[in-house]
Amino acid sequence: MEFDCLNLENVFAFDWDDGNFYKNEKKHGITWQEIEEVFFNKPLIVNEDEQHSQNEARCLSLGITNKGKMLFIAFTKREEKLRVISARPMNKKERTYYEKAQKSTEV
Repeated sequence: MEFDCLNLENVFAFDWDDGNFYKNEKKHGITWQEIEEVFFNKPLIVNEDEQHSQNEARCLSLGITNKGKMLFIAFTKREEKLRVISARPMNKKERTYYEKAQKSTEV
């Protein structure tokens, strides 16, 4: 599938559908604003989700909000927009992996 999860340079906006806009807040207490913040904070770890990329390429990311919430986000790219599929707090294994990445990027 022709898609590059790691290249987010040409993404200029977020694409929220009505059904997804408040879903993560109701289910996990994560606002759409917090989800968007993650993509502007470092480190942001992004990988392709090959298992769920049958109809369109999907990506998985680990990142942190401005207030320090550690989030797991599944998303796809549609033209110049990111479309969030789901978001939730990181599980223990993801937090450990992310914390190691944070330490390796600190100066």
